[in-house]
Amino acid sequence: MAYLRYSKGLLMSDIYAPQLEWNERAKCYIGYAKNYPLVLNYFQESEIEYKDDVLNLVPFPKVKEVESLRDYQRKAIEAWSKKGRGIVVLPTGAGKTMVGLAAISKTKISTLIVVPTVDLLYQWAKSVENVLGTKPGIIGNGEDDIRGITVITYDSAYTRAEGLGNKFGMLIFDEVHHLPSEGYSQIGLLFASPYRLGLTATPEREDGRHRVLPSLVGPVVFRMDVNQLKGKYVSDFEVKRIYVELKEEEVERYTELRKKMNSYLRKKRIKMSSLKDFRKLVYLASREKEGREALLAWQEALRLAVNSESKMNKLREILSNMINDKVIIFTRDTFMAYKISREFLIPAITYKTPKDEREDILKRFKEGEYKVIVTSSVLDEGVDVPDANVAIMMAGYGTRRQFLQRLGRILRKKEGKSALLIELVTKNTSDHGLSVRRRKNATV
Repeated sequence: MAYLRYSKGLLMSDIYAPQLEWNERAKCYIGYAKNYPLVLNYFQESEIEYKDDVLNLVPFPKVKEVESLRDYQRKAIEAWSKKGRGIVVLPTGAGKTMVGLAAISKTKISTLIVVPTVDLLYQWAKSVENVLGTKPGIIGNGEDDIRGITVITYDSAYTRAEGLGNKFGMLIFDEVHHLPSEGYSQIGLLFASPYRLGLTATPEREDGRHRVLPSLVGPVVFRMDVNQLKGKYVSDFEVKRIYVELKEEEVERYTELRKKMNSYLRKKRIKMSSLKDFRKLVYLASREKEGREALLAWQEALRLAVNSESKMNKLREILSNMINDKVIIFTRDTFMAYKISREFLIPAITYKTPKDEREDILKRFKEGEYKVIVTSSVLDEGVDVPDANVAIMMAGYGTRRQFLQRLGRILRKKEGKSALLIELVTKNTSDHGLSVRRRKNATV
């Protein structure tokens, strides 16, 4: 008879299964806990008698049924339920949290909800209590309370994986695109949880590591883009791009910097067409003076392009025509966020903003005391942003995810509301290339 057990993120068995390897020191077959369902299936299909001592689940509480789902949320749950594993892809503002809560209500097994930020830690906890009618446990931000439904940060789940890996029957990964990172992927490996649900607006990653998601969570089982929900479940919206040009003195400096950078790249045969190429440049910059100068030239040229003075002038013109709108201005960096804050007397939220101050700014924005706020990347994800109808994207990274996240910040459905995203782009610069990249396959 096989004896299957759990120890610190690993499965241990005295009988072979394809997912396990012999460990001479432990004198048994060992493999990652994520393989638990596969090992069980192998034993059952092979008619091998076994004793299963892997899961030691936290008792599941009594919860309310989740019935008031939108049609696409119901279809997402149906698609996921066929295997009990997989990823649901829905745009920001489409109610991914309700899909997760419905999965908990349907499965009725102890669940660990993994989230990337402290803000989401408490947002999910509040949703569990309001929708499911039970108080969840919280692990993270100084709290350590384990219950049948527990919300935990990725950081805490990573550090606690070995001890918690057999306590929960289901894992829900909010913003599951964080999971494939080299550290966080250990969460997926060390938990034995048979049921797994990933939630995100964009599973794809620039580094290509999204390819490991099917093995950690499951494949994409349901997907809808923002255009499919436009006007019915999220606000009707328009995306408008306004092109500006560098000023004469900026063109001269930009050309000089790019020439310096390109000369070095040609010398080193670097095309800068991928993340790998950029990492090579950073590596060379740490070893060579000329490489460091080329990297600094690249950085300064990029700042000139994304933060051009013409954008500031255009922003002034745009804001003068939006007195009655609620506007969020997004920048690429904190320098530009604070520059806009000073010049236009607008409250700024960056990673440097204390939590209490940020909450106060968002509260006043929600209540209409502030009509315009400016932020860098800190409001892109994981923060409950009050309703706004206009987003002005001064600059950003070349990722589809960031573009869709920022668009999602203005898509909260409201009667009669029409949202507008304005993207300011500096022509004939790297800023234009970034704009093209983040719109690629974005379908908006």
